[in-house]
Parts: sequence; structure tokens; C-alpha cells
Amino acid sequence: MPAPYSYDLRTKVINAIDEGMTKTQASRLFGISRNTINLWLKKKEETGSYKAKVGFAE
Repeated sequence: MPAPYSYDLRTKVINAIDEGMTKTQASRLFGISRNTINLWLKKKEETGSYKAKVGFAE
């Protein structure tokens, strides 16, 4: 299983979208899928956080 995206990247993406960037633009700029962005936004809405799961084993 690949390592999760860094919290720093997640923060940059979420902040860019909060400032008006579309998900498609953010996806292209940061090189991640729109689905990943949607998952982060959903997690933020549901839990208030978009950090990777605790206890992730490398």
C-alpha cells in the first residue's frame, strides 16, 4: 500500500479550494485525483479534520 499524502499537501489543496480554486484546477496543479480531493473534503466535513488515518503502518 502506498504511503498517504502528507498533511502539508492536504492543507495546501484544501486551502486552495477554500480560496476559490476548482477541484479540477487543484487536481491538475497538485497532481492528485479529484476523487482524492472529494474524499478529503468529505472527511473534513464529517470529522473536522483531513489528516491521514492514525496508526498507518509503512
